[in-house]
Amino acid sequence: MGDPRRRRKKWVGPKHPWRLDILKEEVELLGRYGLRDKRELWKAKTMLRKFRHRARELLGNPDEKKEKELIAKLVGLGVLGEGATLDDVLGLTVDKLLERRLQTVVYKKGLAKTLHQARQYITHGHIAIGDRVVSVPSYIVRAKEEALVDYTPLSPLSRR
Repeated sequence: MGDPRRRRKKWVGPKHPWRLDILKEEVELLGRYGLRDKRELWKAKTMLRKFRHRARELLGNPDEKKEKELIAKLVGLGVLGEGATLDDVLGLTVDKLLERRLQTVVYKKGLAKTLHQARQYITHGHIAIGDRVVSVPSYIVRAKEEALVDYTPLSPLSRR
């Protein structure tokens, strides 16, 4: 099983998991982004929650350097546009983060016909970013990497 000190849960589930509105929203997001299970959604929500928490802390205790670092990180991820403020960070939704997943980017670029096919291409090693094969569908594609997403040169799919 490996070293127990190294494994750490990367998500926090909903506080009220059986509320009907939350269940409907989660199922709709799972379908829209082709997620395997709710854990993938919860990981994205937890990541977003951490960004928003840091933004709230910076609003309470302003630190210009840390504020610029946070905004630069989110702009680099492609979640925010240039000239964003902390208010824009607080206005982020989980959709913005899920749009940056490799699985979604592959589908939107037309490399796969469906989100599920995109996931399969990625896990089977047919998709590369630049010259690096990425086999993780939940990989967050940075803004500068988006143009580099394509089939691997040795993939039979690249000959289509």
